[in-house]
Parts: sequence; C-alpha cells; structure tokens
Amino acid sequence: MPAEASQQPTGLRQLLSSGDGWPYLLVPFIPIAIVLDVAHVSPVVIFFCSALGVIPTAALMGRATEELAARSGPGIGGLLNVTFGNAPELIIALFALQKGLHEVVKASLIGSVIGNILLVLGASMFFGGLGRDRQFFNRVSASAQSSMLLLAATALAMPAIFELVDGSGLPLPGADRKAFDPTVEHLSLAVAIVLIISYAASLLFSLRTHRDLFNPPRAHDDEPHHEPWTIRRSITMLAIAGVAVGVMSEILVGSISEAAGALGLTDFFVGAIVIAIVGNAAEHWVAVLVARRDRMDLAVNIAIGSSAQVALFVAPVLVLCSFVLGPGPMPLVFNGFELGGVFLAVLIATQVTQEGESTWFEGVQLLSVYLVLALAFAFA
Repeated sequence: MPAEASQQPTGLRQLLSSGDGWPYLLVPFIPIAIVLDVAHVSPVVIFFCSALGVIPTAALMGRATEELAARSGPGIGGLLNVTFGNAPELIIALFALQKGLHEVVKASLIGSVIGNILLVLGASMFFGGLGRDRQFFNRVSASAQSSMLLLAATALAMPAIFELVDGSGLPLPGADRKAFDPTVEHLSLAVAIVLIISYAASLLFSLRTHRDLFNPPRAHDDEPHHEPWTIRRSITMLAIAGVAVGVMSEILVGSISEAAGALGLTDFFVGAIVIAIVGNAAEHWVAVLVARRDRMDLAVNIAIGSSAQVALFVAPVLVLCSFVLGPGPMPLVFNGFELGGVFLAVLIATQVTQEGESTWFEGVQLLSVYLVLALAFAFA
C-alpha cells in the first residue's frame, strides 16, 4: 500500500494526469504575463498572455468548486460553480470599472449572459450528446432559472428605454463612458437594488423552500471520476486561484484598449466576446466536462444559472460599486446590439429547456446562433 501511494500523482502532476487537465498546461503564461507587463512590451502580447494566464486559474477555481459541489447535489453544486466561476469575470470588471471602461464592462456582462446560454449550454449539449440518443435534466429547475433570466432582461432594458425616450446621454471626450442625466443613474441604482432582492429571493426558493426541486437524489454514477479533494484542499485551491485571477485580471484590463486598437477590434467586441469567454472559463470547462459525464442537470444549472447570476447579481453589484469606484456611476444603459442579443438568448434558453431533454443537434444550433451574434458584434 505505501508503495502504491507513493506512485500517486500529486499537485500539478495530479491535475495534468487526469483527463481534464489540459488547461493547466497554460500555467507558464502567468509568470510570463507578469514579466512582460513589468517590461512594458507590446500591449497585444501582454493581452494574449494574460488572457491565457486567466484560463488555468479559472480552471483551478472550477475544479475546486466541482469538488465542493460533488458533496451537495446539482442545485447547490451548480450555485457553487457559477458563484466562483463568475468570480474571475467580476474581478476583471472591477478593474475595468476603476479605469472608467464602462462600455467594456457592460459589453462583458451582456457577453457573459449570451455566452453562457449559447456557447456554454450549446457546447455542453453537443459534447454531452455525442454517442447518446438524448440527455435529460430537471425541467422545473431549468424553467425557473429561465424565468429569472426573462425578469432580469426586462429590468435591464428599462433604463435604456428611459434613456431612449427622455435621456440625452453624450459621449465624454477621451473616455469610455457617457455623461448621462442623473435621473437615469438613479433609476439604474433602483433597478440594481430590485434585482439583488430578486436574486436573494431566488436563493431562498432554490436552497430552502423548494430545495427538493433543485436537488433531486443523485445517482451512484454521479460520483467523481478521480480521487476527491478534501474540503480544506478545495478551499486552499480556491484562495490560490482567486489571487492569481486578480493579478491576471489587472494586467489584462491594463492592456485592453491599446491591444484592441492595434488589432483593429472595438472595445465592444473585446468586452462582449473575448473577456466574456476568458472570464467565464471555469464555467465553460466544468459545464462541458460534467455534460460529457452525462450529468446534464449540473451542466444546465451551471450554464443557465450563471447567466441568471450575472444579470441579477453581478451587474447590479457593479452598478453599486460604480458609485464609489472609478470616475462616475455606470448606468444600466445598453446599446441595441446588447439588448437584442440578450433577449434572443433568453428566448432561446426558455425554448430549449422547456422539455427537459437535449440532443447534440440542439447544441449545434445554439453554437450557430452564438457565432452569428459574434460576427454581428465584430462588425458593430
């Protein structure tokens, strides 16, 4: 027994030896990005290196939360995954908020909602459905979260509609923000508070009063396919990943504007597509992984739940933070592409989750819609 134990891989070797360890091959990009940032080399190089450096830290965060989720069922497990999975994006957004990159922050929020519904759920359905006739998930849980998304989309649209009818937002020279009337700023603050209260009510609904709907008994084959981590080790890994994500996020945000200009990309596309994908790397990876293991309940909870959390919690928190962080408040005034994209994504989420089953072809359809939206954002 001791001889066998000594041959067991540990630390990074254990992560790499598992079938899902490829993101950790990108760990060297973390010190590389730091060195390049200190040396003040090309912003494009710094941007790509720091973006690659975020991926293994987000994957580590996702693995640690998956270990915690394995002990709590798909409902609570999905909540843990989306909460810590959204942490990198929240950290990136806070650094961007501090620099006054309001349009980048709002684009990344909408990009996250769209990406989780279309990209993450689509990839989960596609890879999970390969080799299977169909997969099944909790229709009631998915429908409840889709309804929350529709509520959030409606609330997020109202400040923009108010600005369109009565507002007079004007661009500020040399800044990635607009001078809005104080009324729309106060409206956004009120909407943010309502959304946070709604999110708190949804947690009470899913974790307490209707817990059985979101946490059905788990099958025996839901157990992890690797040696489980202890709770202490999982929490330690979460702390390490959080620090690393913070460092990478600061470097990434510092290079966004110059890198986007050099590549001929708009800040809107970088925020809505690039940062949204990088910041949500944890959910992307974990959702596809568990779907491939035929744990579609958890995959759907991660994808739809993450979008709901971004819209109902992350966006309102950033609005509140903007009143004390950065050059000025960030109203919830989204452009037409953002509002159109999020409403289409929410309608699609409602449609594909109403039957409680999925196939690989539905995954292809979701991925196709995401590609179309990404192309539209690129030409915006």
